Amino acid sequence: MEVGGRDLIAGLPRTTTVTSQEIREALSEPVHAMIEAVKRTLERTEPELSADLVHNGITMCGGGSLLRGLPQVVSQATGLKVRVAEDPMTCVVRGTGIFLEHLDRWHGTIDMSDEEL
Repeated sequence: MEVGGRDLIAGLPRTTTVTSQEIREALSEPVHAMIEAVKRTLERTEPELSADLVHNGITMCGGGSLLRGLPQVVSQATGLKVRVAEDPMTCVVRGTGIFLEHLDRWHGTIDMSDEEL
């Protein structure tokens, strides 16, 4: 793939070609950190939620979930089914909006004082 940007050494605009192997290498450390964070979170998960995850799997959202092969890597690392949410780029924002519309009903699920509501 050809990409363009500013050459940090020369300070001038330029284009260069990057390979999929170079991209995989550049992303390997952040992907490994994500996998470790998911595994740490699963280790601390309440038994009821763990049972739900075993039954239903993990639903990934956000732009990172669109990285080719990431759901398979997460599945292999956790042993759980993994799928990408419908419209992963906006589902968190839409879900947050729904939560805020019903804050009076769900305020007990968040950890904050009454003054912050």
